[in-house]
Amino acid sequence: MSVDKSKRTYSTGAFFFLAPAVAVLLAVGIFPLIFAVGVSFHQFLLPKVHWHGNFLGVWPIYDAPLSWFQNYISIFQDDSFRDALSRTFLFLIIVLPCELVLGLAIALLLHKPGNELLKKICRVALVIPMATTFAVVGLMGRLMFDANYGILNYLWSLIFRSRPNWLADPNLAFFSISIMEVWQWTPFCALVLFSSLTMVPLEIEEAAKLETAKWWQILWRVQLPFLLPGITAILILRTADILKLFDVVYIMTKGGPGSATELISLFVQRIGFRAFDQGIASAQAIVLLIIATLLSRFYIKFVYKEI
Repeated sequence: MSVDKSKRTYSTGAFFFLAPAVAVLLAVGIFPLIFAVGVSFHQFLLPKVHWHGNFLGVWPIYDAPLSWFQNYISIFQDDSFRDALSRTFLFLIIVLPCELVLGLAIALLLHKPGNELLKKICRVALVIPMATTFAVVGLMGRLMFDANYGILNYLWSLIFRSRPNWLADPNLAFFSISIMEVWQWTPFCALVLFSSLTMVPLEIEEAAKLETAKWWQILWRVQLPFLLPGITAILILRTADILKLFDVVYIMTKGGPGSATELISLFVQRIGFRAFDQGIASAQAIVLLIIATLLSRFYIKFVYKEI
């Protein structure tokens, strides 16, 4: 029985091309996830844990006591964890619809015929907020909402003759981080939805415009089926990003005042790296991963539609 050498060479070459990507995925994705799951079943207090030996020269061994599901039971009995989780979902409910609605409005304007040069400039400008790093966005927000030197307070004082302390008031601080999140990621939604609108067949769209002049009927009956895959992608990606949002909020408010802007990612960081309870923090992170996965499945099942 002869072996096709060309097929064998192709499979060997594919293996060597894929090996670096697989190695990186294992190193930064799979192994840390398995390690976090293991830690979540232990009483893993950093000052009390001792490391010794290794597993096959790669996996470290620690002597933290096994607690099984006690960490998971503890986090659901913790009022602070439930408050941080509910605060994060409130942030998600406020921010994500705003980004979708504003992004859809921008996409529809870019999809409208005419002013091609202006639309090209707008498409380039939309990339700027997304390309800005999270730390820079946080610093911009902190400067903009500064009570004494912020541009927003200057404009506000010209109209209302007052200077609110945006980042020191619990409600205003929550509003401030929401504004910065919407500013940074609305362009992403707009570009994704605009690319979805370009998939609508031109002849179908023109025929619909002859039937009715109402833009919302065209959007609902003709364009929406082509928008649903893009909307699903936005819901999945932005939900995951919001659930793990840390940099912007930490730089602007550090979770304050009090715990008014302490989202779940900041809460996990505080437990893991200030209280040094890695077992509880790992359990919280795993619960967060499960929530993100379930929400993604929900979006795919009830929103996604193949064209």
